[in-house]
Amino acid sequence: MSEHMADRAALRGDCARCFGLCCVALPFAASADFAKDKKAGTPCPNLQGDHRCGIHARLRQQGYTGCAVYDCFGAGQRVSQVTFGGRDWRSGPPEHARRMFDLFPVVRQLHELLWYLTEALTLPAARPVHADLRRARLRTERLADGTPEELAALDVAAHRQEVNVLLLRTSELVRAGTRGRKKNRRGADLMGARLKGADLRGADLRGALLIAADLTGADLRGADLIGADLRDTDLTDADLTGAFFLTQPQLNAARGSAGTRLPESVARPAHWTAGR
Repeated sequence: MSEHMADRAALRGDCARCFGLCCVALPFAASADFAKDKKAGTPCPNLQGDHRCGIHARLRQQGYTGCAVYDCFGAGQRVSQVTFGGRDWRSGPPEHARRMFDLFPVVRQLHELLWYLTEALTLPAARPVHADLRRARLRTERLADGTPEELAALDVAAHRQEVNVLLLRTSELVRAGTRGRKKNRRGADLMGARLKGADLRGADLRGALLIAADLTGADLRGADLIGADLRDTDLTDADLTGAFFLTQPQLNAARGSAGTRLPESVARPAHWTAGR
């Protein structure tokens, strides 16, 4: 396994080593994604005593699609096993649980940045900024490894902004070498857009709203998809070869097929082939 493959493996959720933090710390509202309301810090009614989900195999059928698409990028096991040394939130006073719940979203943001930085270092076109990317990844790793007190004092928004400068430069370098129009659709409202067969090679789709858009057979090779909202986006037979900054949660929220071509950094969602 290569260094970057190993790094990515550590940036995926491992529920067996987590205390069900996403099922307790995070709030959700009754909607198409969640069957019921739940307040932050309140255990989901489906959470079992062993910190596992009692309906994990039936989340979509039970109305919890939001849970089915979620991934903590490995933050859950870090907070559970490293930040708090394996001490369960159920085993201490209320303030221990509250601190754990407060810090979980902070570490999750840092791990998401680590995912992007790790991927950027695999992109040959970004070689001019690889040294800066390595330094940023090391600093982010050190921040994520901080004590509860250090994490509580961290200005994670400011750190995200610093890293984003490098990710933007990475995007420019990678897309400059992509054949196509390199369209700028950054932050565009493309909800429900009919983009069947569209040529979006090298497009900047950072933060674009593509909810329920039809991208059947679209060419997304070399596109920047960081932060793009792909909920219910139809990627049937689309080509995402070389698309970058695409995360598993984004892909899990979309629809696709066996004919959808994907980057190596993500896996084909099981519900695509299961027809759900």
